[in-house]
Amino acid sequence: MDFRIPYERYFEELGRKTDALFHSLREAIVNDTLAGGTRLPSSRKLAELYGVSRGSVNQAYEMLIAEGYVRAEGGSGTFVADSLEAMAPDNQRNEGAHLLLSAWAERLLVSKDKFTSIENHPFIEHGGKDEISFRVKQVDSSYFPVEEWKAALHAEVREMMACYPEISSEVEGYLPLRETIAQDLRRERGIRADASNICITNGSMHGIALLTMLLVRPEFPVVVENPSYSGIRRAVAAAGGSIIAADVDDDGIVPQDWPAKLLIVTPTRQFPTGAVLSAKRRSELLRWAARQGAVILEDDYDSELRWGGRPVEPLKALDRDGRVVYMGTFSKTMFVDLRLGYVVLPDSLLEPFRLAKALMEPYPSALVEQRALAHFIASGSYSRHLRRLKRVIGRRLLAFREEVERRLARWFRFVPSDAGLHLYAEWRGDSRSYALFRDACEAAGVRWSIGDGLWEGQVLRNTALFGFAHLSEEQIAAGARRIEAVAESLFGGGG
Repeated sequence: MDFRIPYERYFEELGRKTDALFHSLREAIVNDTLAGGTRLPSSRKLAELYGVSRGSVNQAYEMLIAEGYVRAEGGSGTFVADSLEAMAPDNQRNEGAHLLLSAWAERLLVSKDKFTSIENHPFIEHGGKDEISFRVKQVDSSYFPVEEWKAALHAEVREMMACYPEISSEVEGYLPLRETIAQDLRRERGIRADASNICITNGSMHGIALLTMLLVRPEFPVVVENPSYSGIRRAVAAAGGSIIAADVDDDGIVPQDWPAKLLIVTPTRQFPTGAVLSAKRRSELLRWAARQGAVILEDDYDSELRWGGRPVEPLKALDRDGRVVYMGTFSKTMFVDLRLGYVVLPDSLLEPFRLAKALMEPYPSALVEQRALAHFIASGSYSRHLRRLKRVIGRRLLAFREEVERRLARWFRFVPSDAGLHLYAEWRGDSRSYALFRDACEAAGVRWSIGDGLWEGQVLRNTALFGFAHLSEEQIAAGARRIEAVAESLFGGGG
């Protein structure tokens, strides 16, 4: 069954599967994409299509039923309501009064179409069973210690229920988790962090959005890597900032004497290229910040996922002036639906950030998960999981280098990397040949992510992001052979 709704767009915006399903289905119904009387997929089928649980689908359906958009017929299924037109006066759709929005909201709406995600297709593939997808995804979930995580969750739920309502938590987040993070940062990354300087966030983008609200003024110049994650540029644009696109090469961001007070950078592993910022450039960025009186937001989104090479010292470990904000997340190493990240703040930003967070969530969200994660780490389960993950995915990276890089070096230039879940490559030919090649590969049942939307401007860059962590070594080898066969059939021995 071919059933398409804008689920990924809403999931990127909202970060919650049930809400994304509800709003994407509602949009399709209101726009007549799903006409009255249309039978919706079963909860099992829709869950399979979009990689969510049946519980999330059932909740979304119940919300639609409650608001009159669909009806449930026992034994027959769930159907789009036939009488939606009658919900508005005189059988006319009433779009409501025009409401005056704030400047921030107006900029947010404008930025929605300006900054795209890596691509507009869903992570869940709709191809045949023989399709091999190198699209950027999460790690192989089969290696996650589900039973240990469930035990940690259940233990915390029992304790919280036994202590309710006496149990409480600071707006900064669960203190034992912040203490555990501080200890890990000191030991593993050389960052002299204290729990009092750490705030728990709902993932790294939550922290970036809050910080841009606090630090960016209208027309305020902000330095952003080019290319970079589009969510960062969107947060800056929504805050009214003017983006200065900074060049990136194989050694990371290229330092300049930017006329700005804020820099957002991924020095440990540049996204999306994977380049590691050289020690010389790290020092240059810190000197620039000192001269300009600027703040550096350091997004260390996947430093734990290093499969070889020397560990890289974060900018925050070198910061002596309190100008670097360090951000990390557990979504990469645990699972994507665990929306827990953290920021390490200089003293001068502690109170503004705490107040902003308290305004948006007076009581910390995901407290059960925060407590369970602290337990999971303290018990040693997290470190064991991470060691196993590194062994398994490290082998897959080696397989990728041996099979994909070796076979495709004639047509792609790969940026060297020994960390993360994907490798970045640039097509050696022109845009026309790249489009022809991609189409032919998709017809042969092999795909990868396109990185052009991560650049500032509309110029075609002919880039590729090859995800490998979710594939077996056999799948990686088979995919490489399939891509090589397509390239040789189209171009012969050269690019």
